[in-house]
Amino acid sequence: MQELLLRHKQVLFFIIAGGLSAIVEIGSFKIFSTSLPQIFSQEQNFHGVHYPLSNIFSTSCGILSNYFLSIWFVFERGKHSKRREFAYFMGVSFISTILSLFFFQIFYSFIFKDNIDLIFYTLSPEMISKIAAILLVSILNYSVKKKVIFNG
Repeated sequence: MQELLLRHKQVLFFIIAGGLSAIVEIGSFKIFSTSLPQIFSQEQNFHGVHYPLSNIFSTSCGILSNYFLSIWFVFERGKHSKRREFAYFMGVSFISTILSLFFFQIFYSFIFKDNIDLIFYTLSPEMISKIAAILLVSILNYSVKKKVIFNG
């Protein structure tokens, strides 16, 4: 078991860093999605787009936390300068954000309609949609970040 963990240490650390970043993203989404509609009344449905600012702001929080966790714990520095590495990371993250927003809209509009009661906490359709979008996009993120950005 220990040998398997050592061989897949980077994937394990990516999962941990991704999990922590997802907690930041989901937590900030919860904060934004409950507070922003009080300020911006169309936040819940802006021309058919549900929670656009909450998604963008929370995804940005998740991206920044993921960047720092990735360079500290997951990947070794690649052949790129720190500036170029950060620019590539943000470029990939921008595309990931667009994909995440797209998947969130699909999940929220068509798939997740009911709350899920976990006994100690109830997940709303918007939270379930956000979690599902994060999980789907994280697979793409690992592959691209490993092969393109931190390719040593």
